[in-house]
Amino acid sequence: MNRMKDKAVAGKSGGTGHMPIGSLRMIDLSVAIEHDAPGELMPPKIEYLDHAAGGRAAMAVFGCQPEDLVYSNGQGWAVEILTTNSHAGTHIDAPYHYGATSAGLPAKRIDEVPLEWCFGPGVVIDMRHKSDGDLISAEDLRAALRKIRYRLNAGDIVLIHTGAAKRWGTREYLLQPGLDREGTLWLVERGVHVIGIDAWTLDRSFAAMAADFKRTGDGHLLWSAHFAGLTREYCQIEKLTNLDQIPKPFGFYVSCLPVKIKGASAGWCRAVALVPR
Repeated sequence: MNRMKDKAVAGKSGGTGHMPIGSLRMIDLSVAIEHDAPGELMPPKIEYLDHAAGGRAAMAVFGCQPEDLVYSNGQGWAVEILTTNSHAGTHIDAPYHYGATSAGLPAKRIDEVPLEWCFGPGVVIDMRHKSDGDLISAEDLRAALRKIRYRLNAGDIVLIHTGAAKRWGTREYLLQPGLDREGTLWLVERGVHVIGIDAWTLDRSFAAMAADFKRTGDGHLLWSAHFAGLTREYCQIEKLTNLDQIPKPFGFYVSCLPVKIKGASAGWCRAVALVPR
């Protein structure tokens, strides 16, 4: 019932042990950073410089002629120039994304997030029955965990499966359910430092939040999962994919180490599930 009691995970020593590399299967949980991706609110721009352009750059750097690039027949290096933000593609939000302080202290930037937070036991919480604009509450989370007979442990990485990833590459990707404030804090209070979701944001869709605010005038409805990070420090993984390929809802590890961008509110990551074969 509790996490990773399996010998393949715990190791024969009975201690923390380790999984032999050959016993693991890797499942890619990340979407790519794509030029003009329809599933992004602010689509990235990527300029692809091919080997011919790289050859011209090499000649300028080395002061040579095409025939001097003897190994490559005058060709050079390929390079991509990206114009995008730190929240494009699969990425981790640092506590600083939500506000300047968390729990009354300076909020961590992405280069300050402990690496230990970004590698640990994973648990998938199935919320595919929720529709666009629905809230995911603490009771929803408790019910889902009871269904799979799992109790959260400190250091778990929680992955919320909404099914939105099936719509990646379309504008409909932006339609989704999301955590409410109480649900977010309930997870963090149990020692969860990282919460992931296979959708554009951990909150509900922007359109749903805006519509409810227009109807009620209640500011508590706006970005409440993110703003929970002002009260308790935590990170998010947004735009996950392939959660349906993880064979069991627990008993695996997650690696989601972010790119180290100095002083940034987020960093791109190649999130991976490490699953026993």
